[in-house]
Amino acid sequence: MTLSTADVSTSPSAISIRHLRHSYVQRGALALKKKTSIEVLKDISLEIPAGKTLGLVGESGCGKTTLVRAILRLIEPTSGEILLRSDNSLNSQPRDILSLSKADLTAVRRSMQVVFQDPYGSLNPRMSVFQTVSEPLRTHLGLDRRACKTRVNEILDLVGLDPILVDRYPHEFSGGQRQRVGIARALAFEPSVLILDEPVSALDVSVQAQILNLIIGLQEKLNLTYLFVSHDLAVVQHVADEVAVMYLGKIVECGLADDLFSNPAHPYTQALLSASPIPDVDLERKRKRIVLRGDISNSAGTHSGCQFANRCHVGVGKDRCTNESPELETVSFQHQVSCHYPAT
Repeated sequence: MTLSTADVSTSPSAISIRHLRHSYVQRGALALKKKTSIEVLKDISLEIPAGKTLGLVGESGCGKTTLVRAILRLIEPTSGEILLRSDNSLNSQPRDILSLSKADLTAVRRSMQVVFQDPYGSLNPRMSVFQTVSEPLRTHLGLDRRACKTRVNEILDLVGLDPILVDRYPHEFSGGQRQRVGIARALAFEPSVLILDEPVSALDVSVQAQILNLIIGLQEKLNLTYLFVSHDLAVVQHVADEVAVMYLGKIVECGLADDLFSNPAHPYTQALLSASPIPDVDLERKRKRIVLRGDISNSAGTHSGCQFANRCHVGVGKDRCTNESPELETVSFQHQVSCHYPAT
């Protein structure tokens, strides 16, 4: 995604992902069977402006989690660049995460933290809240117990938890409280970037609203930059400034949230939005749903054309869609789509 010249002067990119690719090697059951390379990230390029939220959406298996793992360098991408600013200042020089040594990467990771999907599975059941939040402070900053206690109390108050709960364990909390602990742990280093991987999908609807409001409030207070990963379009619409739609490891549409939700240009985005429920009974009954038919393309195969062609309701039977792969092109201001026949 790109910014206008005016925006660039005041909003540097906190993260710049450039031509990122990643492939897995699939080995056969027999030693003599030929190995197959499966490309799961296909030339991903994204820009996340400092202090803003980029929502990443797509169905299960499209590569969202793989992209998150690559950004965090939990896996080593095949090629590309991931440029990260240590803070939101224009004077801060971005550094390529993929070229850093382990020692340098440890320092840079303080600027970028992650909140996981499962608030129970991501917490150590044998560690209290104080131990969970203070562990990175002791390990990386060398703070003593007294300094850790002061910092932990500040963070818990920031995420809406009473500091008297510091000695409790994960099983003593509700799902929403556990996720607050996870957010507190991520904020311990005062990072500039948070990656939120389906942070509310495991919570009840009423609790989801509380956590989303907390996330929005923290961004405004701390000037945080978010990569918000979700399959729930209603949630993404509520929190995101910009949205990128992913299909089989490729960005097929991206743009400002309001523009993308009101004028979806890619057939896949249109189908996703048509499947998202509307809290209005009359509108829900009247609207036309787009049902995707056909099988998902095999990622291990080679595609001379659009990988969405066999499920598309627009390009059915069109030779160009079958034989020519579309590039990500601009259709309007800050709105890009990878489609031969985008909606206008």
